[in-house]
Amino acid sequence: MKIKVLVITLLFCGVLSFGQSLFKEIDSRSGGIDLVGNFSPDLLKATPFSEWYQTFYDYHELDTKEIEDFKTSLSEYQILLFMGTWCSDSQREVPALMKILEKADFPTAQLKIVGVYDKGPNYKTSPNGEHWGLRITNVPTIIFLKDGKEVNRIVESPLETLEKDMAKVFSGEEYVPNYAVKTKSP
Repeated sequence: MKIKVLVITLLFCGVLSFGQSLFKEIDSRSGGIDLVGNFSPDLLKATPFSEWYQTFYDYHELDTKEIEDFKTSLSEYQILLFMGTWCSDSQREVPALMKILEKADFPTAQLKIVGVYDKGPNYKTSPNGEHWGLRITNVPTIIFLKDGKEVNRIVESPLETLEKDMAKVFSGEEYVPNYAVKTKSP
């Protein structure tokens, strides 16, 4: 039993080592490049990702009332974000999430972004194993953690809006994300 607890603790320490950048650029199926591994949100603002990032960032209209309602609660969480720079859902939702987090003054030290592969035997996995045991089936997957434990997640797209879905998660209301059957923990 003690060994099992130690193994689980070590795995989560690896997953939750926020702030550490261990990414690489790889060739994408479309002929460009993709980011895989743990990377800074600033990389999304640089070429070649900046075009889609800035477009969707500008397009997202903030629900400032919802953000003000959950801003204080949000600071108690860590966010583990799995995305694909190659994925249209990630390209749409991640810039909106970043805009929300900026408006809420969320500390970037509490955010970890992990890019996953888009092809081959490693499809939707990360090169450093951050995905291990987390059942990442669709991206983006936004996992909200409190005290090192998963509280809930938003998978692929919100049910209503990112702000409203996040407000439900932080308020403790029942929130069942897309693909819940696939992502529900045992």
